[in-house]
Amino acid sequence: MSLRNKVTLIGHTGKEVEIVNFEKGMKATVSLATNDYYTNSLGEKVEETQWHNLVAFGKTAEIFQKYVQKGKEIAIEGKLTYRTYDDKDGQKRYITEIRVEEVLLLGTK
Repeated sequence: MSLRNKVTLIGHTGKEVEIVNFEKGMKATVSLATNDYYTNSLGEKVEETQWHNLVAFGKTAEIFQKYVQKGKEIAIEGKLTYRTYDDKDGQKRYITEIRVEEVLLLGTK
């Protein structure tokens, strides 16, 4: 993995893994929630949740299919990727994803 584009996250999956099978392999997609905490100007502890789109291919996708369910805590390493597509109305849409290269199963769910 390139050291110039490396993402490491720990969080909980927000939905069931979606699997697409191709002739030469498999693709898995799922969302991941990460939480950050800070104290605001009033001294109150605030939780901030960020959602990330994950995509995995091949053996990593197979691990997602077999072992990852909604709410599962996982740690991932991958790289940030961007892609575009035209929606049904011809509008260009932009997607930011993390292409997962390593996954570690955590927690008990």
